[in-house]
This record gives sequence, structure tokens and C-alpha cells, in this order.
Amino acid sequence: MKALTYQSSKNVSVQTVPDPVIQQDDDIVLRVTATAICGSDLHIYRGKIPDMESGDILGHEFMGIVEETGKGVTQLKKGDRVVVPFTIACGQCFFCAKALFAACETTNPGRGAILNKKNLRSGAGLFGYSHLYGGYPGGQAEFVRVPKANTGPLLIPPGLADEQVLFLSDILPTGYQAVVNGDVGPGSSVAIFGAGPVGLMAAASARLLGAERIFMVDEHPYRLAFAQATYGVDPINFRDIDDPAGAIIERTDFRGVDASIDAVGFEAKGSAVETVLTDLKLEGSSGKALRQAIAATRRGGVVSVPGVYAGFIHGFMFGDAFEKGLTFKMGQTHAQQHMPKLLEHIQAGQLKPEVIITHHMALEDAARGYEIFEKAEEECRKVVLTPSGPAQPTVATAATPVP
Repeated sequence: MKALTYQSSKNVSVQTVPDPVIQQDDDIVLRVTATAICGSDLHIYRGKIPDMESGDILGHEFMGIVEETGKGVTQLKKGDRVVVPFTIACGQCFFCAKALFAACETTNPGRGAILNKKNLRSGAGLFGYSHLYGGYPGGQAEFVRVPKANTGPLLIPPGLADEQVLFLSDILPTGYQAVVNGDVGPGSSVAIFGAGPVGLMAAASARLLGAERIFMVDEHPYRLAFAQATYGVDPINFRDIDDPAGAIIERTDFRGVDASIDAVGFEAKGSAVETVLTDLKLEGSSGKALRQAIAATRRGGVVSVPGVYAGFIHGFMFGDAFEKGLTFKMGQTHAQQHMPKLLEHIQAGQLKPEVIITHHMALEDAARGYEIFEKAEEECRKVVLTPSGPAQPTVATAATPVP
């Protein structure tokens, strides 16, 4: 089969690789009909994620048709159309029983071996996201093996195009969980740092849950203009405003917002000191976006962090957070927990995640898709890749203003 493989920093290529096969009784083999490039894939593309090996197959946002099932698969059959969550969860361990699927204890043997030496537990394995997360081949391919198929894949009813439901695999539940973690509800005010795909899905989810005012901070005018037209956000370009948090405070009666969402993560453009520290590997993450989120949030508010972080952060401002009495909620998304409810919202027309798509490309053009997305060229918001074979019907992707 054809699959997109990692070679080195900013070097990915489509290659012919062995077809996946059933390895465990609860595996399925999926024929991929649509897959997407995620913002967190760019961390890999830039060489920022450790334990990547040349030839690793990328991609954790995908869906398709079940081609083969292991003898232990009871929830699916050949021919079923499913979307697959990016987290791989067993459904039976201590954390899965609590619906904390991203904390699954059994699906990440790579990191588990390291952590268990320190008497710690690993989190779940992830598709296409390094050997730190289990080394599972990803879904930017014609076919993919899906382990734990009785827990993960969600059956899609007829009548919905791939692009309407594809983002149930990651960015939609990630944005939604970030908003839920922020305790956002009717009348809430929220600041979202980062207008990438997760930030946009957070804005859509905040509107769904009744947020009254949404501030969105980013450096790309085209992203902010889209978010303003589609989700009614108050845009703030940090290239024009040095202190976005200060501007947000001024516009909220000098209190700050009820919740801030850091949808940027560890690659936020930080200070000169932070740049040097990260280059020397003395610091794992830039803390700029997180500091802004802390500053923009009112006393007693919530800072929600769906953005990926690693290692230590310089200038965490813990004293400010303590003095303001802030709550922090963060971590990988428990996608399986949210997917069924979000599917209902899509069916009801209350969520239209597909409107963020700007580029449809063949799998063979994936390397160019990464380059466009990474450089923010052609006003790229989201790239969807289609492997060879019959494509699913598409739907309109023009911006739909908030009522």
C-alpha cells in the first residue's frame, strides 16, 4: 500500500510499504477513505517529537471502511463505515472504566516500560505519533490496522459525507473537551489562544454551549477573519497588540474572562530567553501562551489546556495563578467519551466542523500539504487527504456566520 512516512525533520514522503494485517483478535483492518493533517502533526514534521524513526507512518485523524475483522471483534463487521479516535484504549482498565480513555494503562508498551521503572503509569497509545506513544502506524495511508476495535471506532450512519464526521477523530472532541474543561456555559466569556484547527473547534463548541463572548488570539489575519465571520469571535492579532491578555482585561470590565483555552502549546513563540533555553534543550516548552492565558483569566476562573506540552516551562507564573485562585484542566482528549454526543450535534446541524477545510488533496500530495499547512500558505486552515479510490461526496465548506 501507499503511506506517508516520516524521514527526518521537514522531510516526509509517500512510499510503498507492507499492507497491515490482523495481529490481535480485537483488531480490524480499515480501508482509509479520508485522513487529515493535524496541527500536532506539525510538531513531528518540525522534528520536535522524540522517538520518531525513519519510515514511521504518520497520521491520527482518519476514517474509512472495515475490510477485515479479528475473531474477537464484536462491535463491527466488514463493510461498516467508521471514524477512529486518535487515542487507542482497551476499554477495560482502571482508567477506561472511568471513561478516561487517554489514560489507558494497557496500550502504550513503549512509554510504559520507561515509566514503570519509576513506578508510574503510562497514558494511552496514539496512532502515528512516535514510539513514545507506542509506535503504532498511522492513518495517512491506504489501509491501517486499528487495535482495540471494540472500544474505539464509531459507526457512522448513512447520509453524512466523510468530511462532516472526519474531525470526530481528534480536533472536534479536543476543542469540545477544552471548552467543557473550562466550565463554559450560557453567558460565559472565554479567550482562545490559537486560531488553528483545535482553536476553531473550541470556538464552535463554545458557541454550541452558549458562550456569550469569545476572544480569539492569533497572528494570522486570515484565520482571525474566518473565526470572526464563522463563530462571531472578537479577534486579537498579537502582531498588532503586544499584550493580548491586557487587551482582553480592558474589554471585560478589568476582570478577565471566565475561562482561557491554550490551543497553542509548547511551540508558542516565546521570549529570546525561552528560545535559547529550548534550543539548548534546557527547557521543553515555551510558556508564552500559557502565561497569557493565566493573565487573561479572572479570579476563580479556569485555564484549559488542549495544546501539547512537554518537559519544563520557564516563567510559569504559579504565584499569579495561586493569587487569582485559578483552576487548571488539561491533557490528552478522551475522544471516545465525547464522540457519540458530538455525532448527534452534527446530525442535527448544530455543528459543522467541515467548514474549516481549505484544501482537499490526494494522499500522493501529502508532503506538499504538510508544507502548505506548516508555512500557513494559501490561507490554509485544514488539509484533508484522500487515498486512491472512490472519493466520498463533498459538502459546502464556505463560512457559515453565527446567528
